[in-house]
Amino acid sequence: MFSKHYNILAALLLSLLMPLPAVAAQGYDISYVWSRNLSSVKDYRDQVANILGPSVARHLKVVTKGDLYGLIYRRNGNNESTTRVVKSHTKLLRARGLDAVSPIKTRNWQLAGNATLPQKIEPSSKPVKALKTVSQRKQIQDLETAVEAYIGELRRTGKIARDERTGWSVFDFTTGKKLVTINEDTQFQAASLVKPFIAAAFFHKVKQGKLVYGPKSRRHMQRMIQHSNNPSTNWVIRQVGGPKRVQRILEKHYPAIFQDTLLVEYIPANGRTYKNRASVHDYSRFLYAVWNKKIAGAREIKRLMALPSSDRIYTGVPEVPKGTRVYNKTGSTARVCGDMGILSVKGADGKRYPYILIGIIEKQRSAQNYTSWIRSRSEIIRNVSAIVYKGVIAQHNGA
Repeated sequence: MFSKHYNILAALLLSLLMPLPAVAAQGYDISYVWSRNLSSVKDYRDQVANILGPSVARHLKVVTKGDLYGLIYRRNGNNESTTRVVKSHTKLLRARGLDAVSPIKTRNWQLAGNATLPQKIEPSSKPVKALKTVSQRKQIQDLETAVEAYIGELRRTGKIARDERTGWSVFDFTTGKKLVTINEDTQFQAASLVKPFIAAAFFHKVKQGKLVYGPKSRRHMQRMIQHSNNPSTNWVIRQVGGPKRVQRILEKHYPAIFQDTLLVEYIPANGRTYKNRASVHDYSRFLYAVWNKKIAGAREIKRLMALPSSDRIYTGVPEVPKGTRVYNKTGSTARVCGDMGILSVKGADGKRYPYILIGIIEKQRSAQNYTSWIRSRSEIIRNVSAIVYKGVIAQHNGA
């Protein structure tokens, strides 16, 4: 099956059971697969077309985004109709051994037949050294393949359930290259991963002179980021003007970063926040902006994310060397286990090699045993972090 060899959408999306959050004038297409291999995407298109029939086949398009190729059903439908089609197509495709599909925001897709040279997925603020050898280029492919193979093995052995999907992203600041991109543009439940985004909206109003970052707000901000305190998070949201205001600030002032983020609710008292959503790519773009001071409050957000706190990308990962600087935020509910952060590792040459790592595992239905599920999925993220560290260091000749 295609999923054994290529980067495809992970099975069973939560959005199949939950309506897409309403967004004014926002249309949705349907995404079936993403891969760096164009021929494999075309082959997958033929399989999907044969199953779904000619009425759907004529709307299936192979598109390109960065160095990826994807299969998209271009329909620009509203959230309700798209949800219905997603459910229907997923049922038909899974019955024939293919994977679940996902809603994706309508974009001005570039058809693969009209593709130009691949563009950088992340903007660069300064020139970066190019990958000079075939071996180095192959290492990028090998790292993504290694992550895919590990996740694939967990699926085959039942250690990742059929109702779970995953998303991963790795970006190397030293080379300016994206090394891993798996389900990067799919929206996942945000949980507490969204809290640094809320901080950015707050600091934007500070920059405008509409809020003051004083002792009280600093205390709440630190509780929100370092301790993931939900009452403090809601306090910060209220200062900004509520969830909708946070959303508007991010969309209006940083549209290139927050392309798939939907912030629509305060954090409930029980911590069961399932409505706020964001893509792995949004987290990657955000961390890139923080590192390069391209977003309001970047210096303070970086400081807050570096404070001692829980993580799933360094602690418990013996492969990542001691002395690594960690800037991260975790997210945990009975349906989501994730971590997004920057690791700045020191090589044998004494130089620092910072890179972004984001890993999210989302479950369709709440785990029956929250503690056990979070522990096991955290371990998966740690194991991926070990794989990624080895792959990043390999980019720099072992550093």
